[in-house]
Amino acid sequence: MTDVWKPSVTVAAIVERDGHFLLVEEETSDGIRFNQPAGHLDPNESLEQAVTRETLEEAAVDFTPTALVGLYMSRYLSSRTGLEVTYLRFAFAGELGASHDRPLDYGILRTVWMTREEMLTCQEKHRSPLVLRCVDDYLAGKRAPLSFLYTHPDAIGVLRPADPPALALVK
Repeated sequence: MTDVWKPSVTVAAIVERDGHFLLVEEETSDGIRFNQPAGHLDPNESLEQAVTRETLEEAAVDFTPTALVGLYMSRYLSSRTGLEVTYLRFAFAGELGASHDRPLDYGILRTVWMTREEMLTCQEKHRSPLVLRCVDDYLAGKRAPLSFLYTHPDAIGVLRPADPPALALVK
């Protein structure tokens, strides 16, 4: 049997304030790019925990997800490795909390606030075409409640072997 294909799961925070959207400017193998605070789902965390963590790491602010804006699948050819990567992105709307005096994640140069129109003028500098698509979906009012997501407790923490199945007594 061959290996099963698996996309890379990522999360992104869509934050709007007075018509401006929170972005990070970051160094990538393709040069300096703009993206939402975003990153990969780590082992032993829920999607909501991942987007909260990534926003803190990349923008040094607390983020509380309030809704799912959308699920997005995209494919990318890495200029660094030459390999194809498929991403499955979960984009969340939410609210910012406290700011923290801490360094931004490796490769993050700064945070910026841009209007949609400003984002439109620099699309060639977006990390992915999904950056603008997520903002457009947010502006279109696309929202799903967080209750659409479910993380089984076994997905977080130490995985324990399952109990042996109960044997049915046959009479």
